[in-house]
Amino acid sequence: MVVSRDKSPTAQETFAQMAQAAGLRGRLLLTIGLLILVRIGIFLPVPGIDRTRFAQDIQNNQLIGFLDIFSGGGITALGIFALGILPYINASIIIQLLTAAIPALEKLQKDEGEAGRRKISQVTRYVALGGALIQTSFIAVWLERYATNVRGPLFIAETALALTAGSMFVMWVSELITERGVGNGASLLIFINIVAVLPRSLGQTINYAQVDNRNVGPVIILLLVFLVMILGIVFVQEGTRRIPIISARRQVGKRLYRERTSYLPLRLNQGGVMPIIFASSVLIFPGFLAQITQNPGNNPFLVQLHQVLNQVANALNPNSQTPGVYEVVYLILILFFSYFYASLIVNPVDLSQNLKKMGASIPGIRPGRATSDYVEGVLNRLTFLGAIFLGLVAIVPTIVERATGITTFQGLGATSLLILVGVAIDTAKQIQTYVISQRYEGMVKQ
Repeated sequence: MVVSRDKSPTAQETFAQMAQAAGLRGRLLLTIGLLILVRIGIFLPVPGIDRTRFAQDIQNNQLIGFLDIFSGGGITALGIFALGILPYINASIIIQLLTAAIPALEKLQKDEGEAGRRKISQVTRYVALGGALIQTSFIAVWLERYATNVRGPLFIAETALALTAGSMFVMWVSELITERGVGNGASLLIFINIVAVLPRSLGQTINYAQVDNRNVGPVIILLLVFLVMILGIVFVQEGTRRIPIISARRQVGKRLYRERTSYLPLRLNQGGVMPIIFASSVLIFPGFLAQITQNPGNNPFLVQLHQVLNQVANALNPNSQTPGVYEVVYLILILFFSYFYASLIVNPVDLSQNLKKMGASIPGIRPGRATSDYVEGVLNRLTFLGAIFLGLVAIVPTIVERATGITTFQGLGATSLLILVGVAIDTAKQIQTYVISQRYEGMVKQ
């Protein structure tokens, strides 16, 4: 994690490398092509469903509107990619939580290196497959009322398999983008889905302002709040604490190397955009289950389950009669996932051991236990500040929407902005990394 003080590539150099460097150009073209493929698959319809009646029933459904942003319109269109990357994200949450609780998984992650990470990825895929089968089975039962020809178990099996296959294909595409493309595949898929839906939300907002001149003021206020939030998001994503590091003098043969000063960068928000994505997924999950179990029939267990899920979903709805519950739970989830991700990304004990092996130390701090305690304290304070700021950025626009009465963004404007800006920054940094590597390769060849 020790970083040099080399100059970052300029925008002109970045675009030149994107156009000229074959490796980077190939990665970009692969990423764009796969994203287009997923967007096309969203509008490949699941057969045997009365779409007109389905569209009428979900027209004013806030939960469907919430999910539709993450699926890029796939749920409204009832495409085979309707679930998109959500089962994979849910599986990632489960596995990462279990990794901290199960020693065998923790050993795979920390001690097995690349082979261990591959095994964990394989387990995550299986969990995603099982979760997708369960979710799509409930969805198929819910969609049976809209079936045009075949009904019963055959319709449920066909629909569930079609949606599961689509979700698994999207998962494969996301991993392919991560390995051979540019950026994080799962984040980019959510990014492109939000970009696809935002024009519709913006159009509805503009129409809302045109209907009545009195609505212009609230719309302007909401847009100004969003602009301020974008600046805040960039501040959080780019904020770092630089801890100075001094490398001891060493002698190699007859040559004496002097002390070198560098720094250890600790980000204000170690988890990036993932705490927001995970927190949003947890918030919508009870409503999703309540939606697909709304006709439980005569089964008393399903009736009671639907009632409990419905109460939880209503409490976690940003437009409910008790909005404070939504804000508090959302803030707690963001705080939890921020700390959780920070613990996965930076291990103070391992960091102090690596510094000791390299003969480096933090000025005024003894190597070993004192260094790990110091880094852990700094990391905890940074994570707390970053998580609180992220939570406020996510909640404030929702409060403004409620105060102004503008609901065209379905309460997701802040979350969408967080994901959009965060993913854009992370992807731009990865592209800059490739540009820097190309720069050094050119210097070596010369």
